[in-house]
Amino acid sequence: MAGWTTGTCEANGIDVHYLRTGGDKPSVVLLHGLTANGACWIPLARKLEKDYDVVMPDARGHRYSDAPEHGYRYDDLAADVVSLINALELTTPVLLGHSMGGMTAAVVASRNPKRLRGLILADPTFLTLQRQREVYKSDVADQHRQILNRPKEDLLAEIRVRHSRRTQEIIELFLQARFQTSIHAFEVLAPPNPNYVQLINTLDVPSLLVVGDIGSVVSSEVAAELAGLNQRLGVVQIAEAGHGVPYDQPERFSAIVQTFLRSVSV
Repeated sequence: MAGWTTGTCEANGIDVHYLRTGGDKPSVVLLHGLTANGACWIPLARKLEKDYDVVMPDARGHRYSDAPEHGYRYDDLAADVVSLINALELTTPVLLGHSMGGMTAAVVASRNPKRLRGLILADPTFLTLQRQREVYKSDVADQHRQILNRPKEDLLAEIRVRHSRRTQEIIELFLQARFQTSIHAFEVLAPPNPNYVQLINTLDVPSLLVVGDIGSVVSSEVAAELAGLNQRLGVVQIAEAGHGVPYDQPERFSAIVQTFLRSVSV
């Protein structure tokens, strides 16, 4: 990671921390999911750094970014990203977001199409309202509280079993990220989310939806329906990948991302 830098900028009233590969190259901004952070993109950034200036921010409530008690709606997260792009003076970057970061990226793109060169959504949190309510009422936040009080070694062993297809580096990055996630960040789970059908309908930028075939949030059927709503949206399914599609099949995901980036090159 020679030449990479870290920094903090004021964005939307908070301090947002980021990791950046740098260089006078087209910009790509990578947005992580809930309980991850910018560092979880390091393996992908290594693949992209030769040709792109890769920016990996920590969302509010994660790692080194501020963690206010409130303000974790997708509107807040999207405003953070737009403010970050402005603060770093990024010229028409491509946004790539996974899970929570995917929904955030979709909101940014739908409202600021002229500010972006392209959009990649990796199994974004496109949930029905009923499913949003179920997740919000579940014990996911309580599980996080319990995890924060557990020895890291015990959790590491469990993650290795649960995600056996992932590399040791990815597993360790996600373990560290989990312990750097504020409980306040779980406010993002409170329904309602932005209407993802409306978001897709209003996209006016080259876009790609990438999903797995094992328990993805966005099923292949829903992905096909969304592609039918907007001719600017392409869909790719990666075999033997779940919700964590960028991490379950990193080589395949990286190849797809690079192909898309070349297609929208300036």
